[in-house]
Amino acid sequence: APKMLTRKIKLWDINAHITCRLCNGYLIDATTVTECLHTFCRSCLVKYLEENNTCPTCRIVIHQSHPLQYIGHDRTMQDIVYKLVPGLQEAEMKKQREFYHKLGMEVPGDIKGETCSTKQHLDSHRNGETKADENINKETSEEKQEEDNDYHRSDEQVSICLECNSSKLRGLKRKWIRCSAQATVLHLKKFIAKKLNLSSFNELDILCNEEILGKDHTLKFVVVTRWRFKKAPLLLHYRPKMDLL
Repeated sequence: APKMLTRKIKLWDINAHITCRLCNGYLIDATTVTECLHTFCRSCLVKYLEENNTCPTCRIVIHQSHPLQYIGHDRTMQDIVYKLVPGLQEAEMKKQREFYHKLGMEVPGDIKGETCSTKQHLDSHRNGETKADENINKETSEEKQEEDNDYHRSDEQVSICLECNSSKLRGLKRKWIRCSAQATVLHLKKFIAKKLNLSSFNELDILCNEEILGKDHTLKFVVVTRWRFKKAPLLLHYRPKMDLL
């Protein structure tokens, strides 16, 4: 069989594709503008969009009044960056742990998990340990099964209070819930619709600080952008959907 041709590429040659235009550093928590697909660090982009509504790269208007609703986490890009840049993921996890320790807060489960898996991976290489392919496949299968049965309990968690602010809908019997920070506003809409026996979750609006939230926003994103430095629980209101003219 012919040998596969390979060519080494220097990291310098692709830096422009994996760095943030706002901070000129490697992408961390990569976030993409859905309108033009330009990508930035999430913290950089959120801070920029607090005073602007255009893309920092191409200057296209993202949205006149709510640009933060039209950006999304880019897991694929972040995975690529971490795989290409040696030591970046470990360094970022260390910074995040130090940040939470400095504030006297518990380190979120997702950071603990990533740190632990990274350490195990490095230790096995340092000790020169190798495993047969069948053992690796077996472990991977067991890990996946355990992950599937976890129901996101090991994720970073968010405490929420769901209040009704309309006389046309009734309040929830249990309005305090705790769920994964990766859950979206759409998940909450479906949850409320099921509890209230509504015909469709599309009949609802969910608001934070009197601002309607986009259905694709994760709860972590809502906490970071709408509930910064405020105490838990995250207070959200729901009401019948209003068609704005």
